[in-house]
Amino acid sequence: MPLTSKQKRHLRGLAHTLKPVVMLGNSGITEGVITELNERIAQHELLKVRISGQDRPERLKMAEALCKQSNSELVTTIGHIAVLYRRGEYPKIKLPR
Repeated sequence: MPLTSKQKRHLRGLAHTLKPVVMLGNSGITEGVITELNERIAQHELLKVRISGQDRPERLKMAEALCKQSNSELVTTIGHIAVLYRRGEYPKIKLPR
């Protein structure tokens, strides 16, 4: 289910104080990165990913690919940071309607 603009705004506010948990280097998206991302997003529901060494359109493509492979939603991208959200089995974050 896609996130509404109100839900994205709420999640951006929550993500503001977070530090990047997963970092992508010049190797790009590897199986290890996807495994780590899935583990972390299952624990936290909302996390930041640092995507280094690419130009803006390429970073956006990588963020979208991460979302697709981890079954998560892209909340926002700012510079080299992408914020991802995936609702957990037992949700910790209550989203507005």
